[in-house]
Amino acid sequence: MDRNSRLGILLIAPLLLLMLVGFVLPIGATAFKAFANPEVSAALPRTTVALDRWTGEGMPDEAVFAAFVEDLQSPQDNRTFGALIRRMNFEQSGMRSRLSGARRAAPDLEAPYSVSLIELDPAWGTPDIWQLLRTHSNPYTATYMLRSMDLRIEPAGNIVAVDPNMAVFRELFVRTFVISIWVTVFAVLLGYPTAWYLSTLSGRAESFALLCVLVPFWISILVRSTAWFIILQREGPINAALLFAGLIDTPQAIIFTRSAVYIAMVHVLLPFLILPLLSVMKRIRPEYVRAAASLGARPWQQFLLVYLPMTMPGVAAGALMVLMLSVGFYITPVLVGGLQDQMVSYYIAYFTNTSINLGMAAALSLLLLLLTGLLVAVASRFMPGLSTGPRG
Repeated sequence: MDRNSRLGILLIAPLLLLMLVGFVLPIGATAFKAFANPEVSAALPRTTVALDRWTGEGMPDEAVFAAFVEDLQSPQDNRTFGALIRRMNFEQSGMRSRLSGARRAAPDLEAPYSVSLIELDPAWGTPDIWQLLRTHSNPYTATYMLRSMDLRIEPAGNIVAVDPNMAVFRELFVRTFVISIWVTVFAVLLGYPTAWYLSTLSGRAESFALLCVLVPFWISILVRSTAWFIILQREGPINAALLFAGLIDTPQAIIFTRSAVYIAMVHVLLPFLILPLLSVMKRIRPEYVRAAASLGARPWQQFLLVYLPMTMPGVAAGALMVLMLSVGFYITPVLVGGLQDQMVSYYIAYFTNTSINLGMAAALSLLLLLLTGLLVAVASRFMPGLSTGPRG
């Protein structure tokens, strides 16, 4: 390896390290957490071994009951047992009270435990509860990924659909991508003429117009979303202006609607479309359009056949950027949208901060990443200029 090659490696090493630390490792950790399932094996190690010897048919023998009671009687960190309770209660409602009651009564239970434990709670006399523990005693499982697709693993190990009243995630992902696609469409419809007008300016007018685009871009998303929360209120300036103009008789409910989400998200993300599109439009030589005019093309033909195809790389790059940012939006829908307008990020935050179910949060994050990657792959196949980049 010559000196120039070593120098080149040293120059790109910080970038590679940044990608490793800031991109590869977090995604790897998220994927690991989405499939990790250590709660049962950590809190009930003896029970895990005993259940592994059980065939899963009928009731387990006394050895399983004895191992379970021994695990409950052994001193262990409350945090470990609390993680077990949350995990099992997530899979089956009522497990919190059963496990907590069994742990409190464990020091007073006497052999045979297959009798005394069932006398304490008849639920321990059903095979389903032991099959549930057996199914989730494996330290790695696809349970969270299945649940993020409204599927679950039965105690017997079969994969089935969740109850209809608990099936929320498929609709959630559809809603997320529907909102993101419409935001992208609205951004293109508003951003394209804006970018074209900016491309026709020069001198101070261009600097001032570009500053009007960049100033909101520099302001925090939280500040801009909060501003829309105030503007869209029933007593806000928009309703006041409509009332003053006589267009409405009573204030309209704009806030906490899907329309409010579209308005605020498009405003926040519009610069991400205008800036790459403007850079492409600035590089288009006016001679091309004039040549089309000299050949007899009408204005709409000049636009559709010459100008629009040359700007498509900028449209594709900007639209893809807006779409990828939209699918992960959290603050704006939370502030201005209703419960039926929340996106996947809302539930990722819920499982992270409220229910403390990091496995479910990781599964939703990983599935969102995979679906977004699939969407990008499809877009790169059908959107001209996306894979080759902007051309002038």
